[in-house]
Amino acid sequence: MGGQCFKFIPCCWNSQMKAAVLETPDIDNEEKSEVDNLPAFREFTFEQLKKATSGFAVEYIVSEQGEKAPNIVYKGKLENQKRIAVKRFNRMAWPDAQQFLEEARLVGHLRNHRLVNLLGCCCEGDERLLVAEYMPNETLAKHLFHWDAQPMKWVMRLRVVLHLAQALEYCTSKGRALYHDLNAYRILFDEDGNPRISTFGLMKNSRDGKSYSTNLAFTPPEYIRNGRVTPESAIYSFGTLLIDLLSGKHIPPSHALDLIRDRNLQMLTDSCLEVQLSNDDGTELARLASRCLQSEPRERPNPKSLVASLTPLQKEDEVPSSVLMGIPHGTSGSSLSPLGEACTRRDLTAIHEILESIGYKDDGMTNELSFQMWTDQMQFIDVGTMVSPTIFARRSLSYLMSDKPQNAINDAMQAQVVSPVWHIACYLQAVALSALGMDSEAQAALKEGTTLESKRSKAVGQK
Repeated sequence: MGGQCFKFIPCCWNSQMKAAVLETPDIDNEEKSEVDNLPAFREFTFEQLKKATSGFAVEYIVSEQGEKAPNIVYKGKLENQKRIAVKRFNRMAWPDAQQFLEEARLVGHLRNHRLVNLLGCCCEGDERLLVAEYMPNETLAKHLFHWDAQPMKWVMRLRVVLHLAQALEYCTSKGRALYHDLNAYRILFDEDGNPRISTFGLMKNSRDGKSYSTNLAFTPPEYIRNGRVTPESAIYSFGTLLIDLLSGKHIPPSHALDLIRDRNLQMLTDSCLEVQLSNDDGTELARLASRCLQSEPRERPNPKSLVASLTPLQKEDEVPSSVLMGIPHGTSGSSLSPLGEACTRRDLTAIHEILESIGYKDDGMTNELSFQMWTDQMQFIDVGTMVSPTIFARRSLSYLMSDKPQNAINDAMQAQVVSPVWHIACYLQAVALSALGMDSEAQAALKEGTTLESKRSKAVGQK
């Protein structure tokens, strides 16, 4: 998902949607306070999710396995600016619609800041889809195995395993101890850089009950023996993640256990961590991994004991995860282009001048009316079936100049529907969202526009 943009796509929230809300039991007050900004779990229509993902466009795919994976995950955005991830199952999965709805409803009841919480589902005809929170900062696999600037710091790795253990403890306490194929791709980082476990793994992947897509070398022994997942299977997979984080590599458990038995931790430890990692920390994590990787499920620790073992190892608790991960929090003015800076200031005159000067070259439309004519005379004309993103963008700015931000955001989103990678559409969304008082959403749109503009500049420079 690195560098991939997020599209601001409209979705219809109507009375049919409200009528389709699935009833869920009350959530404990403590949990509710942790995630009180989340809407109740509900059932979406297929058309709503299609619109939110721009028709399930290839550009919106965020799953690491790519376009040909049996169950594809897309990014999307609802009309209320809520960013979402949509998992679309293979048509052969979940033939029993009622079973799918019941499973989704139970998982959707879970609400915790250590989870990528499930927001809803869709079950129409052969279609089976899950809707979850969108995590903008990549997977653990990306940060651990395919990092660009710097390897993950040891203190952050310790924080990751504690958060994962806490997630498993929460799920177990709510009667959802079965987790299917826990691996580094199931761990995602939120906007604050905190790791969360995907709730998609709390549901089966297919009707045949297949629960592991990873190499057999990393699969729990009991699953190989009888094809069944148990609560202890997740602990075994947690052990493989401990080895991943200690070594910075995806080492088969059997090989890792041999190194641990031989007390050869140097061969098991990530060379990037030599200065940061104490022998005691490495020894304790290796010891814990070996307990999780026991061939007999009953000999493995439970989530509560994992939390108890990992809590004392934590360091630099006061440092935000975004700092440890090197994730920019917000968008600093120094990294913005003149257009981005003008949008930050909501300087409509400057935005107008910059857009006029660049001539909308991205859009390829050369014979359109001037901005002055749109602003003075044509801002409320119905665009009908027009498909030019430039026209939507011009009218969006005209609405902003007329202090009509809601109309402006609608047109800016339509501009991006037509041209998904056009940075100007994102910038105009940022201005409109800011005018509406939606500051966090405006920052996300501004960051989006900056990323797209940077990509475009690099592409032009390479030609």
